[in-house]
Amino acid sequence: MKYHLVLNRNGGTFSTLDMDAFRASADALLRASGHKATFDIVGGSEIEAALERGARKGGIDAMIAGGGDGTISAAARICWKTGMPLGVLPAGTMNLFARSLGLFPMSVDAALSVLAQSSIAPVDISSVNGRGFIHQFAAGLHPRMVRFRSRYDYASRLGKIRASVQAAVDVIFDPPSFPVETEIDGEAERKTVSMISVSNNPFGPDPLMFQDRLDTGHLGFYTAPALRPSGVARLALDILSARRDRNPHLTERTASAVSLSFPRHRKAANMVLDGELLPLPRDADILIHPGALNVLKPQTP
Repeated sequence: MKYHLVLNRNGGTFSTLDMDAFRASADALLRASGHKATFDIVGGSEIEAALERGARKGGIDAMIAGGGDGTISAAARICWKTGMPLGVLPAGTMNLFARSLGLFPMSVDAALSVLAQSSIAPVDISSVNGRGFIHQFAAGLHPRMVRFRSRYDYASRLGKIRASVQAAVDVIFDPPSFPVETEIDGEAERKTVSMISVSNNPFGPDPLMFQDRLDTGHLGFYTAPALRPSGVARLALDILSARRDRNPHLTERTASAVSLSFPRHRKAANMVLDGELLPLPRDADILIHPGALNVLKPQTP
């Protein structure tokens, strides 16, 4: 097979590597497995344009994207639209989609070796108002935590984790509360919540909340009512201790389609989509597209 690798040299692990040396070793590894490879190594500000070029490059059997969750999410959106198969080279902090594919935790060299032996398989991808996502849409607690985290300076993976912990503590003492109108597979309801999340396939039990499977054809739908600080603390503790199913506030179900409307929508309101803080739309139509994304998937995760 012929692969085109698009690597974010500012993304996590890659920011600490000699990228010329990595390129040479990656090329040798893939050639030893009977493949050919071309490379595009760019900075974070250039990554989306490089992914667009790669997904439309002729004579390529699959594009391999290397970087953090933001890079992989952008690559998945582009490959979904163009039909290009996607390989995931995890180099970020959480690597959630790579975990779901069975490609983490391992070094980037080991992951590339696994990709060289992988086959193309279909997985699900979801969308909100037509924008693809592979992990989750979230409103309420999660966007507030991401916004609070941006107040703190961090320049490393450990620093980001520390900033996330501090932001989580800040959110516990200042939880959001807002009304939302939902329609889930045709069933309408209005409620006031502190948290709402819709995932591309239901989350597994791991505290990191990533999907164990990417081929169920169903969204995961999660809500928590308006919570006091004690309720937010309990929810966080139950998630971190893998006891999410015992939390009295969290409601979980699956769905094929979810429509959300925010009647008290503010222009400053945010959502998180695959870890990225974005403006929250007044209305959000969320769909799952079964088997619509082709990926390089290990034969034995």
